[in-house]
Amino acid sequence: MQTKFRSVFISDVHLGTKACQAAHLLDFLQSITTDTLYLVGDIIDLQEMRHRAYFIEAHHQVVERILAMAKSGTKVIYIPGNHDAFFRQFAGQTLSGIDIKLNARHKTANGRTFHVSHGDEFDQMVKISPLMLAIGDKAHGLMLSLNQWINSIRRLVGLPYWSLAGYLKSHISKAKEFIERFETAALKSAKNQKVDGYICGHIHFASFRIKDDILYCNDGDWVEHCTALTESASGEMSLIHWSENPTLLATEPKEEHWGLSPIPSRGCRKRYSAKVG
Repeated sequence: MQTKFRSVFISDVHLGTKACQAAHLLDFLQSITTDTLYLVGDIIDLQEMRHRAYFIEAHHQVVERILAMAKSGTKVIYIPGNHDAFFRQFAGQTLSGIDIKLNARHKTANGRTFHVSHGDEFDQMVKISPLMLAIGDKAHGLMLSLNQWINSIRRLVGLPYWSLAGYLKSHISKAKEFIERFETAALKSAKNQKVDGYICGHIHFASFRIKDDILYCNDGDWVEHCTALTESASGEMSLIHWSENPTLLATEPKEEHWGLSPIPSRGCRKRYSAKVG
């Protein structure tokens, strides 16, 4: 597994909640080196912390590691999401070496320009089905609790991390329809902005999609899938999963395809192609 990157994008960490996979994220951040680290929203779940805060030592260590990376020369860019929207009022400022922005333009090593944002700006454009609303609220909380219980059992028997919520999103047609609509909205936005691609998070579903030579990249999350988007020294984008068995999930598609690229459900043990459908 390569651990040196030109840039790394992570989002939807949800520090301050029990669902946050802080131990895996901390191991990831301690294992990699990168010129630029993008924090693409929902890093600290201020919404949930208003009701119940769960900020254990591992969560503090993640924050300390990010601050240490910024201090040691990594350019850290924080783009707040809907769960940490409080920090949007500090856009344009630099706090503890971290640049806070509402969105960003990222130039890859091979000369492409990507718009980077959390992705919640598409909420008003994409009609959310009742199923997705349920997944996003109480049902989603239940699934995340079950996910923790299941993975506790899996660790005891020597099996790697597995995402229940990710599996359901990949196999329920209404969930897949919502993801497709979200991706289409991002691709349309990138085309209107005349950029080469769109990088975001928000929907907790890491994937690539390309249409009309515009590349959509979703970096996933650290409550369900433990995924990050990375850029190599040559400018190639890849998706990786990081838990007990770090795995290269996919490299960016080289030709147009249409459809979803779900995270493998059986422990993320195998590489999958970004070209599906």
